[in-house]
Amino acid sequence: MGAGFVAGPFVRYFLGKPDYKVRVGDLDLKKAQRIVKAHPRGEALRLDLRDEASLSKEILESDIVVSLVPYAFHPFIAKLCIRLKKNMVTTSYAGEPIKSLDEEAQKSEIAILNEVGLDPGIDHMEAARIIHEVKARGEQILGFSSYCGGLPAPDANNNPFGYKFSWSPRGVLLAGKIAARYLKDGQQVFVPSDSLFGHPAMISIEGLGEFEIYPNRDSLPYIKLYGIPETKTLYRGTLRYPGWCKILEKISQLGLLDETEKNLKGLTYREFMKVQLGTAPEKDIRKALALRLDIEPESDIIHRLEWLGLLGEYPIPLDRGSALDILETRMLAKLRYQPGESDMIVLRHDFLTTSPGSKKQKIISTLVNYGIPNGDSAMARTVGLPAAISTRLILEGKIRAKGVLIPVQPEIYEPVLDELREHGIVFKQERKIVEA
Repeated sequence: MGAGFVAGPFVRYFLGKPDYKVRVGDLDLKKAQRIVKAHPRGEALRLDLRDEASLSKEILESDIVVSLVPYAFHPFIAKLCIRLKKNMVTTSYAGEPIKSLDEEAQKSEIAILNEVGLDPGIDHMEAARIIHEVKARGEQILGFSSYCGGLPAPDANNNPFGYKFSWSPRGVLLAGKIAARYLKDGQQVFVPSDSLFGHPAMISIEGLGEFEIYPNRDSLPYIKLYGIPETKTLYRGTLRYPGWCKILEKISQLGLLDETEKNLKGLTYREFMKVQLGTAPEKDIRKALALRLDIEPESDIIHRLEWLGLLGEYPIPLDRGSALDILETRMLAKLRYQPGESDMIVLRHDFLTTSPGSKKQKIISTLVNYGIPNGDSAMARTVGLPAAISTRLILEGKIRAKGVLIPVQPEIYEPVLDELREHGIVFKQERKIVEA
């Protein structure tokens, strides 16, 4: 279900195996057809998730359901899968509505496997693998930090935002509205959503330079999930080129992440921004922005908003919509990959461990992966392939666990990580003693 940014590698993985047939459903039939490309074992169909009868029929006729649609639909799809006793795989976070279905899924003897993309997904698998190795040596985890970002490759990093979309723009922007919580030196730190971009930290990645990091959602549940109650630090962060947090903080302050629908008919982007600012039509919008954001009128922030097109005197292509919808239209138009450009995935895990002999060791595990010019993006491959491999393992009976699952069990992460290496998705690891 879903023929968006990351579906291509998933579908082709199975079309390359003679024993499988793949049916790709999307509300936009042409998107599904572009992925299947008339393959004899592929079928494209128009799928409306609001049509429960039709959806139930498709689920019933399938051996497994893979949902790559927006996460809000997953609880509804999962309930149908439970009722029809069909296994389900998603790459999205397992929120409370999904987690609450665990007992029902177990009673139906099905697996609802979530978080098997990149982040969440590969990050869990590599973290669990290292943690289990450390524990097997009789050591403890004193600290764990994880950072992940999907970015333009350095030679494609050529716009004022330092970012281009390789997956759902709306998902990227909505993540900026979610408060965060993490553990640092034994103390809980809460970051409200309106402060998420306010205090980025910096990290250096070997061979790539400096990046910003800001906290990603609630890290505390992962203490239990990863089985490391002894840890004093647990932080999960998003990684971006420098400058991203500054512009997103100002975008948030302008209310451009608001989802309240408004009448937009006949408005230009500049007119909308003046309405958003509560500014009289004759007022200079640069000065109004500078006053609202407490910056200079010639600030690079205002130049970036202007480059994006938010100050333009051309009409908004929507009759109704929210500020977030408007921001999304401009970002889709301007922050896109051009032919031949590549994206880049950077995922890094930092562990601090201690042994019975009191030696402290730092373990750094880093994945850097690049998209294929004029081919699959790194984002599509690192989300689609682990989902595909996990799906195959369920179909072949090699993942036997039932209920609502996340890939931290060896029966899931070991074969998935092994096969990802065959696709060139490989972590580089380094270790060093930090204290005798």
